[in-house]
Amino acid sequence: MATSRTGSSSSSTTPRSSSSVEEFQQVLNERKRKRMASNREAARRSRMRKQKHLDDLMGQVSQLAHENNQILANINITTQIYLNIEAENTVLRAQMAELSTRLQSLSEINDFINPNNGVFGYDHPNHYEAAHDHHHHQVNDDTFMNNPWGCFYGNQPIIASADMIMY
Repeated sequence: MATSRTGSSSSSTTPRSSSSVEEFQQVLNERKRKRMASNREAARRSRMRKQKHLDDLMGQVSQLAHENNQILANINITTQIYLNIEAENTVLRAQMAELSTRLQSLSEINDFINPNNGVFGYDHPNHYEAAHDHHHHQVNDDTFMNNPWGCFYGNQPIIASADMIMY
């Protein structure tokens, strides 16, 4: 009987041992399955985060491209305005040069006609005496003949009409 006990004992130990191993294998398999499911879920979340990040970056690229297009449009408009103003300035500079030349010419004519400079009017060496020595001056035909510009005598301004100035 001792052999049967040992035999039965060893036969009962074997099934127990195999049942324990099977349970242990099941526990390991369950843990492995849970770990694999957890890893799959973590990988899915990681892919979703990456996709969201990529979508955010694509949105930023689209927004920045739109802003760049607006900036380029503003630069083009500003450049066109600058070119128009520069062209207008060129025209105004040319007009200013022309008007300065005309003013200089008119000033020269005015200086030539001005009786205080001794060209027309008194042939007096002293301009002060000529301007203030009225008793020596008599208006007659001889004075007019010597001064064909008598109508301008007396510092009358020369007035140019707008029609005379050409742009």
